[in-house]
Amino acid sequence: SGIGRNWPWASGGSSILAEFGTLHLEFVHLSHLSGNPVFAEKVMNIRKVLNRLDKPEGLYPNYLNPSSGQWGQHHVSIGGLGDSFYEYLLKAWLMSDKTDEDGKKMYYDAVQAIETHLIRKSSGGLTYIAEWKGGLLEHKMGHLTCFAGGMFALGADGAPSDKTGHHIELGAEIARTCHESYDRTRMKLGPEAFRFDGGVEAIATRQNEKYYILRPEVIETYMYMWRLTHDPKYRQWGWEAVEALEKHCRVDGGYSGIRDVYNNHESHDDVQQSFFLSETLK
Repeated sequence: SGIGRNWPWASGGSSILAEFGTLHLEFVHLSHLSGNPVFAEKVMNIRKVLNRLDKPEGLYPNYLNPSSGQWGQHHVSIGGLGDSFYEYLLKAWLMSDKTDEDGKKMYYDAVQAIETHLIRKSSGGLTYIAEWKGGLLEHKMGHLTCFAGGMFALGADGAPSDKTGHHIELGAEIARTCHESYDRTRMKLGPEAFRFDGGVEAIATRQNEKYYILRPEVIETYMYMWRLTHDPKYRQWGWEAVEALEKHCRVDGGYSGIRDVYNNHESHDDVQQSFFLSETLK
């Protein structure tokens, strides 16, 4: 029909930040290639709408109602539902040859709010990014959130000179935490989400968070950290992940996700996700 619809499970029929906020690079490039400005105008209008809105504590909630133009539930996550919005702010600035000052400002303002309100350190010294739900923190970090280590390090170049090292270090701390989430499983593959509460650190405590579906975010952060710091541990950590994938996920015809990475025996989900080839291996 060509009629656009939002996901029926989205809060109040809302649009999702990681979807409407992850069009900028492609649409701007399409305008460049086609000579038609309409594509860039569409994504720049999204920017204008977001800039006009009041943001709770400077944070971007995951849901925006397309009818009212107001935020839906005040749920903030740098992982699922939010993740690539932040990545695209930074990469839009980089792709513009560092002329997109609006994208740059939005990115660094968002990082400041994330540091202030979401980033915490466990009693064991692990830095993690919690989720924010109506002003209350849930001390859970998703596998998807692990991309942020690489993002913070990539963004160090545009930070004020006295903050460059801080952004690299923040990326390194997130990389270490995500590596621990892998290392603390029996299969040395990371769970879908891991928690920091009740005396637990970087471990999935709920059965529906113990699976691994060939996700790329941790390896992505290793790649960025290696290229930006040349610290050999990131190559070693990446190789550990390759060995675990070969040992536990390789099946006839491809690779499969694992239902429980804490179990001694593989229980394959019999699915090779599309992002395994397009992101994890790449």
